[in-house]
Amino acid sequence: QVHVVESGGGLVQAGGSLRLSCLVSGPIASAYGMAWFRQAPGKEREFVAGIAWNGATTYNGDSVKGRFTISRDSAKNTAALQMNSLKPEDTAVYYCALGRLRYELGREEGAYDSWGQGTQVTVSS
Repeated sequence: QVHVVESGGGLVQAGGSLRLSCLVSGPIASAYGMAWFRQAPGKEREFVAGIAWNGATTYNGDSVKGRFTISRDSAKNTAALQMNSLKPEDTAVYYCALGRLRYELGREEGAYDSWGQGTQVTVSS
C-alpha cells in the first residue's frame, strides 16, 4: 500500500516563499509521475505542477508559472514544491499525488490515484 505525506505548509506574507515536501512510501514510486494540486475554499481542486518519473519533464499550472518549481529525488521517493513570490490567491490546501500509470504524467486528477492528506498554505496580504 502506498502512503503519501505532505509537509511544509504554513502562514507566510505575500511575496514570501515556502517549500513543500512530499514523501511517498513504497519501492515502485520512482516509476510514476508525481504532482501537486491545490484546493481553495469553495473552489475545485486545481493542478499546480507535475514531474515525470525520471524528472526529465515538468509541467506548471498557468497561475504559478515562473513562481513555483517542482522537483523530485527518486532515490528517496520524495518530491518538493518550491513556492516563491507567493500571493494571497495561492492560499489553499496543497496535495501531493502519485501517478496511476507507470511512466505517465498528466494534469488531471484522474491521472493520480494515491493522495496525501494535504497541507495548508496561507498567504496574508
